[in-house]
Amino acid sequence: MDPDFDPHKPRIHVSILDQSNGEASIEWDVQGCQSFRKDLGRWMRLRPNETIPS
Repeated sequence: MDPDFDPHKPRIHVSILDQSNGEASIEWDVQGCQSFRKDLGRWMRLRPNETIPS
């Protein structure tokens, strides 16, 4: 899925995680962005039946 906006000044948190098999994985989390707009219910529309992250 491609983003439906042009990000302006995104703030991204990158985590490097050790896996049980000895390898590493990378997790990217957008923490904030000046382009974000409030869209109540978006998570539920895009990911039905999944828990909303907190």
